[in-house]
Amino acid sequence: MNVEIIPFQNEYAGDFKELNIAWLEKYFWVEPHDEEVLGKPQQYILDPGGNIFFVKEGEKIIGTVALMKIEEGIFELTKMAITPAAQGKRIGQKLMEHCLNYAKEKGWEKLIIYSNRKLENAIHIYKKYGFKEIPIEGKNPYARGDIKLELPLY
Repeated sequence: MNVEIIPFQNEYAGDFKELNIAWLEKYFWVEPHDEEVLGKPQQYILDPGGNIFFVKEGEKIIGTVALMKIEEGIFELTKMAITPAAQGKRIGQKLMEHCLNYAKEKGWEKLIIYSNRKLENAIHIYKKYGFKEIPIEGKNPYARGDIKLELPLY
């Protein structure tokens, strides 16, 4: 499998939304917060200082992930999605490694993730890369979120 990880390009904004809507509808539901962020990634992710990456195989986008700024030096690793056909091929792990390297190069303090315990494979990957569970604060942005993890970067 010959894949490359590329930064956000406007031509792939639709892929970002479609990939994420697909997994949200499969496992949960699309919340208003999701609609806002997925529909306006420039406003909610890129302009405040975050980034979006895509996994490209040939001319096809098969995965995506976002790093959304929470506050100075703290970013949420979010909106990770892989096409069903590409799942089980370590694409999520490649995206995770890319994000961790990127965050360390930027000198960020830590990454956080909100997830759901039902997504056992995803949580296994997060913990494999050193994320540890922490308490969820009262202002959790996702109704479906029942676990919060963090990874200090230094």
